[in-house]
Amino acid sequence: MILLVHHGPAVGPEIDPMRPLSSVGRAATERLAAAAARRGVQPEAIWHSGKLRARQTAELFWMACNPLALFSAERGLQPDDSPRLMRDQLTGETRSILIAGHMPSLSRLLASLLGEREESVSVDFPLHGCVALEPDGDVWKEVWRLEA
Repeated sequence: MILLVHHGPAVGPEIDPMRPLSSVGRAATERLAAAAARRGVQPEAIWHSGKLRARQTAELFWMACNPLALFSAERGLQPDDSPRLMRDQLTGETRSILIAGHMPSLSRLLASLLGEREESVSVDFPLHGCVALEPDGDVWKEVWRLEA
């Protein structure tokens, strides 16, 4: 299983240029992570973009879903990165992976995993939510999603 997670609501750059999760964002992300855990999400690896808001989101899922999971910042998860970078990294991957990232790259990555070959195509993705995918031959299929 792959779980794509859009980072929680962050403070504006005028408040803090590092853009950490807001208090509302932290609470919403904790609820989302708890809901994912209730659905049995237990990733073996948790990847994030390295940006503070994505790392904080990933940490909340890490604690709620599997504190023993490998935790790392990965290339290919920045807001404007090509979905091909992450799709190629996921090819042949057998572990359950949670990916915390940004828009629009998550929407384009979801489209790519669902079989869309045009890199600029994006699909509907829940703002500050998550989408669970399972392998289906050469592509992935969406099995559920949670709204924030």
